[in-house]
Amino acid sequence: MPRVLPTAIVLALLAATAAAFALTERAKLERSPIYGTRIVNPVFSPAARLKPTVTIEFRVRPRERIDVWVADRHGGKVADLLVDRAVAPAARLALVWDGLGPDGIAAPDGVYHPVVKLLRSHRTIALPSDLTIDTRPPVIRVVPKAPLFPIISPDGDGHADSFRVRYTVNEPAHGILLLRGTQVVKTRTSKLSGTLTWNGFYPRSTRPLPKGRYVLGVEAQDVAGNRSPLLRFAIAQIRYVTLARSRVVVAPHARFAIRVSTDAPTVAWRFARASGVQRAGTLRFRAPGRRGVYRLYVTVRSHSAVCAVVVA
Repeated sequence: MPRVLPTAIVLALLAATAAAFALTERAKLERSPIYGTRIVNPVFSPAARLKPTVTIEFRVRPRERIDVWVADRHGGKVADLLVDRAVAPAARLALVWDGLGPDGIAAPDGVYHPVVKLLRSHRTIALPSDLTIDTRPPVIRVVPKAPLFPIISPDGDGHADSFRVRYTVNEPAHGILLLRGTQVVKTRTSKLSGTLTWNGFYPRSTRPLPKGRYVLGVEAQDVAGNRSPLLRFAIAQIRYVTLARSRVVVAPHARFAIRVSTDAPTVAWRFARASGVQRAGTLRFRAPGRRGVYRLYVTVRSHSAVCAVVVA
């Protein structure tokens, strides 16, 4: 008889252990009442126009009444998104949070997470998705120091057709190049450094810009949509062919020279019923014997410059 009692206790413990194991395995196999979770713009900035809100999407498997709120990293409630709302089976919900609390004051930068309470099932489920508020704009720098007056000639001849500038940022961000305040280039990815290349065109334009000077600036846009202040760093000059002087006064039959600026190795010219091709640089001519005003045309591809030659 004394041996029967310990044996019965052992058998009871084994049975309890088996029952607990079965319950645990059944809990593992039981499907979660919340599924299909998706977060749109998980990193956002209420202060930015691009991504001012975050959208929380999920489905509720059973018929329920639910509360949904946003909690901080300590579990404290920050904002209510739904209160005692009835949902149908497999209902899909899409809730938007603008980063504000019930008092209308923006929550501080940090990491938050959504919480769903099933009122009928008496269950509270914290969704495993972070919501990050980031309102600090990135800082962008041009490296090395870019030339203040870069010159480009976007005529498609392979010489100085584009301008490149390297930059760094203090956090992963898109690099943006602006021309007279208008965005002309934006990198596809967010990195800590990169290169911006401008080809002398406005976006979606099929023709390069005319000759002239254009103020260049850079900005950065981080993952949350914050943009850095505009940093102007250079005045770019678009130049196809330029003559050093627009008017020359010479005596009849006198020789004269004029400097031409271009990135092309050779230029075509036309003057006083004569024409030819010379190497770019300093062009030399002889004035006609008859007094008057003559036009000297210097052409590179489809672009020309003109100088008035006064024979007096």
